[in-house]
Amino acid sequence: MAHQKRRNKAAWKSRKQEQHPHGKIKSLKELSSEYEEKHTTL
Repeated sequence: MAHQKRRNKAAWKSRKQEQHPHGKIKSLKELSSEYEEKHTTL
């Protein structure tokens, strides 16, 4: 019984850690290139 609980807890933890609720975090380089693309077309 204790082993099953530990296994379930570990599985739940790994599922939670794999989630990206707001998407992956972009790097500063990616953000700046997106900003330049949006604001250079005047």
